[in-house]
Amino acid sequence: MPATPLQERLARLDWDAIERDLDQQGNALIPGLLDHRECTELSDHYSRQELFRAHVLMARHGFGRGEYKYFRYPLPERIGDLREQLYRHLAPQANRWNEQMNLPITYPVHHADFIARCHAAGQQRPTPLLLQYGPGDYNCLHQDLYGEHVFPLQVAILLSQPGEDFAGGELVLTEQRPRMQSRAQVVHLNKGDAVIFAVNQRPMPGVRGFHRVTLRHGVSVLHSGTRHTLGVIFHDAQ
Repeated sequence: MPATPLQERLARLDWDAIERDLDQQGNALIPGLLDHRECTELSDHYSRQELFRAHVLMARHGFGRGEYKYFRYPLPERIGDLREQLYRHLAPQANRWNEQMNLPITYPVHHADFIARCHAAGQQRPTPLLLQYGPGDYNCLHQDLYGEHVFPLQVAILLSQPGEDFAGGELVLTEQRPRMQSRAQVVHLNKGDAVIFAVNQRPMPGVRGFHRVTLRHGVSVLHSGTRHTLGVIFHDAQ
């Protein structure tokens, strides 16, 4: 069976460099994972209510300001393909991290097998989502944990162009290191760029082996315009 365009794009990436970035800073950038046409197509999904299982207004829950929608099964083909193909490349990294953190959890090669594990434990609601921000909106620092089974990496893809579609609204990652103050990092993305980052914890080498550092992510205040983002989370929710 011939490779899909996404499979070909992912195969051309320097995954050794991506792994180094993930090990060193807990995140890694993939410039231009989607083209502008694909980004617009995904942004346009936001108005199609039949594609989604839930609509969340952040202010109602103290999450910040803005809104997002979780896709329902079956996922749109492009989103399902992203979830499956990205997982395949990230599973070895996830297994290596768990080994370094002495966590007795391993992830199968294929995403469908991991999702079957989630569903058997009652985590049956899909978690890929579209987020929409307008002026004054923001997302508080948080973690996307939805149950016992958690894949330790997730991916966000910016679907709008900074400086043209919106201003402000930057992705912010924080890292709480043992016995040290938190470290913050602002990730600059352009339309179609993806960033891989840790969901909860990652290993950090120390003088006595690896220790765990905790990460959170959020979005700074949007000054103007509209910002759409696709979130690809690999575990399902209870």
